Amino acid sequence: MFRSVSAAIICLLLYGMLMIPFTAYLKNKPFVEKLGYVPSVAALKSVAADHKELVAASLVMKVLMYFGGLVEKSDNQLAFPPDYMSMSRLLHGAVKLDPYNMDAYYFAQGFLTWDVKQYKLANDLMDYGMKYRSWDWYLPFFAGFNCAFFLKDYAAAAKYYQRAGELSGSDLNKLLAGRYLQESGQTELAIRYLSALVQGERNPAMKKNYLLRLRAFNEVRRIEIARDHFRITRGVIPTTIDQLVSAGGLIPVPKDPYGGKFYLEADGKVATTSRFAFPGNRNTGN
Repeated sequence: MFRSVSAAIICLLLYGMLMIPFTAYLKNKPFVEKLGYVPSVAALKSVAADHKELVAASLVMKVLMYFGGLVEKSDNQLAFPPDYMSMSRLLHGAVKLDPYNMDAYYFAQGFLTWDVKQYKLANDLMDYGMKYRSWDWYLPFFAGFNCAFFLKDYAAAAKYYQRAGELSGSDLNKLLAGRYLQESGQTELAIRYLSALVQGERNPAMKKNYLLRLRAFNEVRRIEIARDHFRITRGVIPTTIDQLVSAGGLIPVPKDPYGGKFYLEADGKVATTSRFAFPGNRNTGN
């Protein structure tokens, strides 16, 4: 009886240490959004004792609440640039406390790649999770996508997709494992990947972000189809989006949901001035 009461008291103290100050912060959050201070993982481990799962869940919840508060419900865009570094630190801390926490891996994958461009960091986290969530085909699927789409490491991508295929039984993953991913297949791969994220995401704010990016890549795919048709029927590579529109192969005119303008690069590749990010949250690096 005494042990149960003690455990309950510890849980309440841990929850209060993590969530109560954060709730007060949300009510009086500053213009420049920051996640604020959180004790180190080592300190949390020593205090958490047998309640590491609860503390890990609280850290993930803190990040989800923070990110959700930044997303404007009206047009799905971010009110302020998120504090991605602190988000990453908290989620990494969460999986160190509880390596089975699903939300931490899925959420980290969502922003470490597209927004922070830390592809290796994302894959290191996926590799760590695979040691524990050995049944979860999403983790090697994510890692395979990162290798193929961002890092252009097709050999590593094939290995990850092979593992994802074995775990999921999916013909798609098995097909990707045995295929050299050409540039022309990258957009379709991104659409499949984002569709999988949408299906598995439970956080409404993050789901909106995925749906927005999915919408952008569907527009890219429309342009690619029109571009390829133009090249086949006219024997030349188009140089502008306007050419495709004038030819009647691209109706309605494609719109970038991030507010940018689509264009064709010299080699015919579809790009956008937004770089698939909102103003103020665009990384100018490669």
